[in-house]
Amino acid sequence: MKVMVRGQETFISTGGRAFDASGNVLLFLHGSGQSHLSFMLQGRFFANRGWQVLTPNMPAHGLSEGAALTSIEDMADWVAELLDVLNVASANVIGHSQGGLIGLELARRHSGKVKGLSQVATALAIPVNDALLGMAENKEVAAIAAMTDWGHGRDGHRHDHTMPGQDHMNYGKQLMAANETGALFADLTACANYAGGADAAAAVTCPCQVILAQKDKMTPVKFGLKMAQALKVSDPVIIAGAGHMLPSERPVEVNKALRQFFEVN
Repeated sequence: MKVMVRGQETFISTGGRAFDASGNVLLFLHGSGQSHLSFMLQGRFFANRGWQVLTPNMPAHGLSEGAALTSIEDMADWVAELLDVLNVASANVIGHSQGGLIGLELARRHSGKVKGLSQVATALAIPVNDALLGMAENKEVAAIAAMTDWGHGRDGHRHDHTMPGQDHMNYGKQLMAANETGALFADLTACANYAGGADAAAAVTCPCQVILAQKDKMTPVKFGLKMAQALKVSDPVIIAGAGHMLPSERPVEVNKALRQFFEVN
């Protein structure tokens, strides 16, 4: 569906089902250079099992209009405005990578809107290599190729998959290339500049979940475990053999972990 946020048309995937704001809402927040397609296998799964799914494209991503937002704090405020437009009082928030930083800020700045927080392949901070930033600014195609490579574990490179029929590498490149030019650089810069993760985690009061990828090169497990400790999550899920693009690379395992959390929160 499409709605207007800050005067710009915003696309939101609902998992193929009509959206009901009075139901149990799941809000999926995509990572840097990604879109709603990153969570396609989660959105459809949960929408067909009774949950109300929202997976928005951030401005300049996928099918959403507008200029890319340039800070994690502004992204969190934008998400809060989107929930207001849709008359959603609160939601379980699922953030992947950069989306996890947005989720932290949303829970700090707009705590009443976050019923629960699921952090997927993310950390309290996501430093970005200067070389990658330079590529994203000046050689975006090369940056997309590099992130697609680094973002998948060995099984992803071999196209191994718990739900068959998807070529991870080509899918990832096409997904990222569908965004507006410059959106990736804006995202990576926002991540590099974000320093509020520890303070945000300390302020979070809702139930939290952490799902990590054992072979994550972009947000290594050790940093995810520090986040789990900060969020007082005693039982983080670590998915063996998986890379950073967990939602698409290991959808069955991710969906199982999310469902167990959603059913009690």
